[in-house]
Amino acid sequence: MNSTKKWNRLSIITLTLFLFAGVEIYAQFGNGMGGYGYGRGYGYGRGRSAIPQAQETPEEVKPKTAEELVDGEMPSITEALQLNDFESAILSSILKKYVQERIEAQILKLPPEKMREVYDKITQRQDEELKASLPLEKYEAFVELQKNGVDKTIKKNKKEKKKQRKKDKN
Repeated sequence: MNSTKKWNRLSIITLTLFLFAGVEIYAQFGNGMGGYGYGRGYGYGRGRSAIPQAQETPEEVKPKTAEELVDGEMPSITEALQLNDFESAILSSILKKYVQERIEAQILKLPPEKMREVYDKITQRQDEELKASLPLEKYEAFVELQKNGVDKTIKKNKKEKKKQRKKDKN
Protein backbone atom coordinates (compact mmCIF):
# COMPACT_ATOMS: atom_id res chain seq x y z
CA MET A 1 0.00 0.00 0.00
CA ASN A 2 2.81 2.29 0.66
CA SER A 3 3.96 2.06 -2.85
CA THR A 4 0.52 3.04 -4.26
CA LYS A 5 0.35 6.04 -1.96
CA LYS A 6 3.76 7.11 -3.14
CA TRP A 7 2.68 6.76 -6.78
CA ASN A 8 -0.56 8.68 -6.13
CA ARG A 9 1.29 11.53 -4.47
CA LEU A 10 3.94 11.51 -7.15
CA SER A 11 1.36 11.52 -9.96
CA ILE A 12 -0.63 14.34 -8.30
CA ILE A 13 2.52 16.46 -7.89
CA THR A 14 3.58 15.73 -11.49
CA LEU A 15 0.11 16.49 -12.83
CA THR A 16 0.04 19.78 -10.88
CA LEU A 17 3.47 20.76 -12.23
CA PHE A 18 2.39 20.01 -15.80
CA LEU A 19 -0.78 22.02 -15.29
CA PHE A 20 1.13 25.11 -14.06
CA ALA A 21 3.81 24.68 -16.72
CA GLY A 22 1.16 24.34 -19.43
CA VAL A 23 -0.52 27.59 -18.40
CA GLU A 24 2.85 29.35 -18.33
CA ILE A 25 3.83 28.03 -21.77
CA TYR A 26 0.45 28.89 -23.29
CA ALA A 27 0.74 32.46 -22.00
CA GLN A 28 3.99 32.87 -23.95
CA PHE A 29 2.37 32.23 -27.34
CA GLY A 30 0.45 35.14 -28.85
CA ASN A 31 -1.68 36.37 -25.96
CA GLY A 32 -3.88 33.29 -26.06
CA MET A 33 -5.21 34.14 -29.51
CA GLY A 34 -4.75 30.78 -31.10
CA GLY A 35 -1.17 29.79 -31.35
CA TYR A 36 1.75 31.52 -32.89
CA GLY A 37 1.21 35.24 -32.58
CA TYR A 38 -2.11 35.79 -34.33
CA GLY A 39 -0.54 37.57 -37.24
CA ARG A 40 1.61 40.00 -35.27
CA GLY A 41 5.11 39.28 -36.41
CA TYR A 42 7.22 36.84 -34.45
CA GLY A 43 4.55 35.14 -32.37
CA TYR A 44 6.28 35.29 -29.03
CA GLY A 45 5.57 37.73 -26.26
CA ARG A 46 3.38 40.80 -26.31
CA GLY A 47 4.26 42.05 -29.76
CA ARG A 48 5.44 45.43 -28.52
CA SER A 49 8.86 46.95 -28.40
CA ALA A 50 10.46 47.39 -25.00
CA ILE A 51 11.97 50.65 -26.24
CA PRO A 52 9.68 53.59 -25.63
CA GLN A 53 8.64 55.41 -28.79
CA ALA A 54 9.14 59.16 -28.92
CA GLN A 55 6.09 61.17 -29.89
CA GLU A 56 6.92 63.01 -33.09
CA THR A 57 5.39 66.41 -33.47
CA PRO A 58 4.64 67.17 -37.10
CA GLU A 59 6.67 70.03 -38.50
CA GLU A 60 4.76 73.18 -39.20
CA VAL A 61 4.29 73.66 -42.90
CA LYS A 62 5.88 76.93 -43.80
CA PRO A 63 3.87 78.94 -46.31
CA LYS A 64 5.61 79.43 -49.62
CA THR A 65 7.07 82.78 -50.45
CA ALA A 66 6.02 84.76 -53.52
CA GLU A 67 9.24 83.75 -55.28
CA GLU A 68 8.64 80.04 -54.60
CA LEU A 69 5.05 80.26 -55.82
CA VAL A 70 5.91 82.07 -59.04
CA ASP A 71 9.04 80.01 -59.73
CA GLY A 72 6.96 76.84 -59.37
CA GLU A 73 4.40 78.02 -61.94
CA MET A 74 6.69 79.79 -64.43
CA PRO A 75 7.78 76.73 -66.45
CA SER A 76 4.19 75.80 -67.28
CA ILE A 77 3.23 79.44 -67.95
CA THR A 78 6.26 79.85 -70.22
CA GLU A 79 5.30 76.70 -72.11
CA ALA A 80 1.65 77.68 -72.40
CA LEU A 81 2.37 81.22 -73.62
CA GLN A 82 5.47 80.25 -75.62
CA LEU A 83 7.53 83.02 -74.04
CA ASN A 84 11.18 83.70 -74.79
CA ASP A 85 13.66 84.17 -71.95
CA PHE A 86 13.31 87.95 -71.83
CA GLU A 87 9.48 87.86 -71.76
CA SER A 88 9.60 85.10 -69.16
CA ALA A 89 11.89 87.16 -66.92
CA ILE A 90 9.62 90.22 -67.21
CA LEU A 91 6.49 88.22 -66.43
CA SER A 92 8.19 86.46 -63.53
CA SER A 93 9.36 89.69 -61.88
CA ILE A 94 5.96 91.36 -62.25
CA LEU A 95 4.10 88.33 -60.89
CA LYS A 96 6.47 88.02 -57.91
CA LYS A 97 5.89 91.65 -57.03
CA TYR A 98 2.09 91.41 -57.07
CA VAL A 99 1.89 87.93 -55.51
CA GLN A 100 3.92 89.35 -52.61
CA GLU A 101 1.39 92.18 -52.28
CA ARG A 102 -1.46 89.66 -52.19
CA ILE A 103 0.31 87.65 -49.48
CA GLU A 104 0.80 90.79 -47.43
CA ALA A 105 -2.89 91.64 -47.84
CA GLN A 106 -3.84 88.16 -46.57
CA ILE A 107 -1.66 88.65 -43.50
CA LEU A 108 -3.67 91.76 -42.59
CA LYS A 109 -6.88 89.66 -42.41
CA LEU A 110 -9.14 92.44 -43.56
CA PRO A 111 -12.94 92.08 -43.77
CA PRO A 112 -14.14 90.42 -47.01
CA GLU A 113 -15.36 93.65 -48.67
CA LYS A 114 -12.09 95.45 -47.96
CA MET A 115 -10.06 92.43 -49.06
CA ARG A 116 -11.93 92.34 -52.38
CA GLU A 117 -11.15 96.03 -52.93
CA VAL A 118 -7.46 95.51 -52.19
CA TYR A 119 -7.28 92.49 -54.53
CA ASP A 120 -9.03 94.40 -57.32
CA LYS A 121 -6.55 97.28 -57.01
CA ILE A 122 -3.59 94.89 -57.04
CA THR A 123 -4.98 93.08 -60.10
CA GLN A 124 -5.58 96.37 -61.90
CA ARG A 125 -2.00 97.58 -61.28
CA GLN A 126 -0.63 94.18 -62.33
CA ASP A 127 -2.61 94.24 -65.59
CA GLU A 128 -1.41 97.77 -66.40
CA GLU A 129 2.22 96.83 -65.81
CA LEU A 130 1.93 93.61 -67.83
CA LYS A 131 0.22 95.45 -70.69
CA ALA A 132 3.04 98.00 -70.77
CA SER A 133 5.84 95.41 -70.51
CA LEU A 134 4.73 92.52 -72.74
CA PRO A 135 3.87 92.47 -76.44
CA LEU A 136 0.13 92.81 -76.98
CA GLU A 137 -0.41 89.21 -78.21
CA LYS A 138 1.51 87.80 -75.20
CA TYR A 139 -0.49 89.98 -72.80
CA GLU A 140 -3.78 88.84 -74.34
CA ALA A 141 -2.57 85.23 -74.20
CA PHE A 142 -1.76 85.72 -70.50
CA VAL A 143 -5.24 87.12 -69.80
CA GLU A 144 -6.74 84.13 -71.64
CA LEU A 145 -4.49 81.83 -69.62
CA GLN A 146 -5.82 83.33 -66.38
CA LYS A 147 -9.40 82.67 -67.51
CA ASN A 148 -8.93 79.13 -68.82
CA GLY A 149 -6.04 77.83 -66.77
CA VAL A 150 -2.61 76.55 -67.78
CA ASP A 151 -3.63 73.01 -68.78
CA LYS A 152 -6.39 74.09 -71.16
CA THR A 153 -4.10 76.66 -72.77
CA ILE A 154 -1.35 74.07 -73.33
CA LYS A 155 -3.88 71.65 -74.89
CA LYS A 156 -5.23 74.43 -77.10
CA ASN A 157 -1.71 75.29 -78.29
CA LYS A 158 -1.01 71.64 -79.12
CA LYS A 159 -4.22 71.38 -81.13
CA GLU A 160 -3.33 74.55 -83.03
CA LYS A 161 0.13 73.17 -83.81
CA LYS A 162 -1.41 69.94 -85.16
CA LYS A 163 -3.81 71.91 -87.36
CA GLN A 164 -0.92 74.04 -88.62
CA ARG A 165 1.13 70.93 -89.47
CA LYS A 166 -1.81 69.44 -91.39
CA LYS A 167 -2.21 72.66 -93.36
CA ASP A 168 1.53 72.73 -94.09
CA LYS A 169 1.47 69.13 -95.38
CA ASN A 170 -1.42 69.84 -97.75
